[in-house]
Amino acid sequence: MAKVTLEQWRMLHAVVEHGGFAQAAEALHKSQSTISYSVNKLQRQLDVQILEIKGRKAVLTDAGLVLLRRSESLLKDSEALEKAAESLAQGWEANIILAYDAVFPSCALIECLKQMPSECNTRIELVETVLSGTNEMLFSGEADLVITGTVPQGFLGEPLLHFPFLPVARFDHPLNQSNQVITNNVLKGHRQVVIRDSGAKRVDAGWLGAESRLTISNIATAIEMVKEGLGFAWFPELDVREDIESGLLKVINLESKDTRHIQTHLIIPDKDFAGPATLAFAEAIKKQCKQ
Repeated sequence: MAKVTLEQWRMLHAVVEHGGFAQAAEALHKSQSTISYSVNKLQRQLDVQILEIKGRKAVLTDAGLVLLRRSESLLKDSEALEKAAESLAQGWEANIILAYDAVFPSCALIECLKQMPSECNTRIELVETVLSGTNEMLFSGEADLVITGTVPQGFLGEPLLHFPFLPVARFDHPLNQSNQVITNNVLKGHRQVVIRDSGAKRVDAGWLGAESRLTISNIATAIEMVKEGLGFAWFPELDVREDIESGLLKVINLESKDTRHIQTHLIIPDKDFAGPATLAFAEAIKKQCKQ
């Protein structure tokens, strides 16, 4: 029989995450004495010093760091088990969260929602993400389904849609005012419109050589900025095709002929514990992409 309860591990995680017993107590809506007693009891039961006080902060020991990492999977499995039991009891899950990379077209998601069974009363939340923000929701366990451009190690992804990117600017932008081939050095001298990474640890992707940048939080607004002549950008071809055909935007004639593309994948983080609504939504996404 296990010496330590899941609640004790949760309290330890709260102390580490929030930086102290008082902060953990506030976050968990418990008394500070309860948190302190439970964590100290955990250390006595395991006969290992997990925390040490430095100044006013509780800091993990080396042994504590190892145990904290091992207990993360324990807590995640416990939460997944409870969620699975809830799904089985209700028939349909109460909620589904889909995190999807912003390159994935919303029109496809609309069609997927139309395909969901009429008797499904599950609340569905769609979270548009950019770059690392998508996989952050996967790692944290926040998302029941994920559409991402990169499948991280330890997960399996099913290929969905492939998106080529094009370097574009307004037709009368200096980069498009002649038939001259544009070098990277010339490109660096012009403002680039960039989509902001929605993750906490922001990363850069694609060609980001320009010194002057205009950073936008979503693709639609970024396209409007480029259409107004405020800079150039790399956009998914699907999103700018109509503006290119109309002549408002023009593909920049790059010397390097650099290409960018994203292959999106569908990930079900834990298929064994996925409920019927999650699986139905996943099938609708795969079916729509095949069409």
